Amino acid sequence: MSDMASTVSKESTQKTQVDTETTERFIAEKHIGERIKRLRLKKSMGLVELGRHTGLSASFLSQLETGRVVPTLRNLARIAMVFSKDLSYFFEAEPQAMFRVHRRKERVRMPQTGVDSPTYFFESLGYMVPDRHMDPYFAEFIPLAANQEPKAHMHPGYEFLYVLDGELSLQHGENRCTLEAGDAVYFDSTTAHSYVCNGAKPASALIVTMHQPLPVQAGVPVRPVAAAGVPRPMTMPSAMSLTDRR
Repeated sequence: MSDMASTVSKESTQKTQVDTETTERFIAEKHIGERIKRLRLKKSMGLVELGRHTGLSASFLSQLETGRVVPTLRNLARIAMVFSKDLSYFFEAEPQAMFRVHRRKERVRMPQTGVDSPTYFFESLGYMVPDRHMDPYFAEFIPLAANQEPKAHMHPGYEFLYVLDGELSLQHGENRCTLEAGDAVYFDSTTAHSYVCNGAKPASALIVTMHQPLPVQAGVPVRPVAAAGVPRPMTMPSAMSLTDRR
C-alpha cells in the first residue's frame, strides 16, 4: 500500500515540475541574451569590459548573449546594475517597433486658423502615430491677397522646412530669407515666424516640428512669451494639433 502511495506521490510531483526544455523556451522567448547585447552595444562596451564590471568572464557573457547558457537571477542582477536597469527589464514585454503608413487619400486638409482668409493649408503626415516625438506636415502656401499681411505664430520646440515647389519667404524674428524648391531651413520655433508665398502660384513644403518639453519653474510649465497678436499654442499629440499649433 505504501509503495502505491509512493508511486502516486512521485507521479504527482513529476507532473508539477517544469521540465528543462520548457524553462529554456521561456528564456528564449524573453530574448534575454539579445537584450543584454543591445544594452552592451548601446554603451559601446565590449564583452571584456562588461566582464570587469560584473565579475563574469567574457566567454560566459558571450554564451549568455547567444542563448547557450541559462542566466541566473544573480548574474542578471549584476548586468542590470551596470546599465542602471531594474531586474524586471529582462522579463517585461518588448516594445513593438513603430510603423505607420499614411495614405494620401486618407489625409485631412486643414486651413490656417485665426484668420478669415487662410494663407496656407496643412495635412498631417503623422496623425495616426501615438506618443510621437515629432509632427510631419505637407503644407501648401497660397499667394497673399491685396493688402493681406501674414500672421505670425510660435510654438515650443524646433521646426524643419523643406520647399518642394515654388518660392517661399520666411520671417523668423528679425531674420528674413527667401527659399526656393530644394532649399531647407531649421529654426527655433519659440520665436515668432510667418510664411509668405512669393510667386503667382502656390508653393508647397514639407514641415517637421520637433517637440521639446517646456522648462519648469516651481512645478509649473513656463510658456514662451508671445509677441502682440501672436498665439501661444501648446504642442498637442492629437490629430488636430496641426490647427492648434498654427
